[in-house]
Amino acid sequence: MKNTSLQLGRSLWMAFLFLFGLAASAFAAEPLVDVAWLKANLGKPGIAVVDIQPAGDFLRGHIPGAANTDFAKSGWREERADKVPDMLPAKFDKLAAHIGSLGIDNDSHVILVAPGYSYADMGWATRIYWTFKTLGHDNVSILNGGMAAWIKDKGPLETGAAKVAAKTFTPHPRMDMLATVDDVKAAIASKKALLVDSRPEDQFAGINRNPKATENGTLPGAKNLPTGWFTENGGGLFRDKAIIEKLYKHAGVPTSGEQINFCNTGHLASIGWFVSSEIVGNKKAKLYDGSMTEWTITKAGPVEQHVKLQ
Repeated sequence: MKNTSLQLGRSLWMAFLFLFGLAASAFAAEPLVDVAWLKANLGKPGIAVVDIQPAGDFLRGHIPGAANTDFAKSGWREERADKVPDMLPAKFDKLAAHIGSLGIDNDSHVILVAPGYSYADMGWATRIYWTFKTLGHDNVSILNGGMAAWIKDKGPLETGAAKVAAKTFTPHPRMDMLATVDDVKAAIASKKALLVDSRPEDQFAGINRNPKATENGTLPGAKNLPTGWFTENGGGLFRDKAIIEKLYKHAGVPTSGEQINFCNTGHLASIGWFVSSEIVGNKKAKLYDGSMTEWTITKAGPVEQHVKLQ
């Protein structure tokens, strides 16, 4: 009787570990997947492919079973009442409904597919990836190289409109993923968090600026680590971790410790955050959503110019 009870206890414990392992694997996704992985897993239950190509390109050819979203128009970002553009929505109901319309629920493994022709369009995927994480959904990956890599590897294509059944997605927001303007002010005052400017060097130096910002320059004390460095020749394929760590060293940016990534609107900075947090593994990295547009439009604080043209 004693042995029977012991065996039963062991069986129940093994069953628990098995089920726990299934649950853990269901929510643990690699940040990047390659074309071979997606080919092997395409069509499996729970896999939801989200194509971020322009609508016309999507209609002409996309990964079979994919749904299409518009980075600029589908509600991933919005203009705030004070005219600061491209911010994370203040309320998530409309965005959650859009995510559900893409055939995604809280159990889905989301695969984000950017066009993949430049690091900037890969930033559409990293920004949406960060948004999913902010909404509490960790089961999300990016196709390394995007559609360009899929087409180069002769992956199957489907034409026409998406054919996905809508599902229900419920956000569980984690606002600690986000650095606010107050967090940036505190970082400048205390120097406890490193500010990392993800923009090209000319904008960091103050030579040129994005028209959405109202002043040239960067945040005081920031280091520059342009996100164009993180992909091969500025294209859609992310470099290996070892190479990326060399780039951090060259820029004088540590790979650990508190870090706030910013750009102009939180687009390129999402690449900086993705590389730091998800590839390098610095979980103390955050994204400053408002970036230089919020900082300059709201006159939140001083701007540092390394090159003064006037």
